Amino acid sequence: MRAEHDFSAGVRGKHHRAMQGGYTITIRKADGTTEVREIKPCAGTVILEPDLRTHFPDSKSVNKALSSLIRLIPARSKSLHRKRGA
Repeated sequence: MRAEHDFSAGVRGKHHRAMQGGYTITIRKADGTTEVREIKPCAGTVILEPDLRTHFPDSKSVNKALSSLIRLIPARSKSLHRKRGA
């Protein structure tokens, strides 16, 4: 960033909710025509809340955390089945 760029009044995650539903890009071409593109998140796209980004800055950190949680699920569900059956 250059020194003249001042983001001190910026709001983190300001457009987060709107981006979840998709967005439109208007491309103005040199020949005077315009092209409008509708951009929708792909199926399976996961969008983190802005406050989670400090803890999960990239895909690797998210995948690591979720993998550790998944390992806990079978142990918990087995104990629930035992309690119900007893």
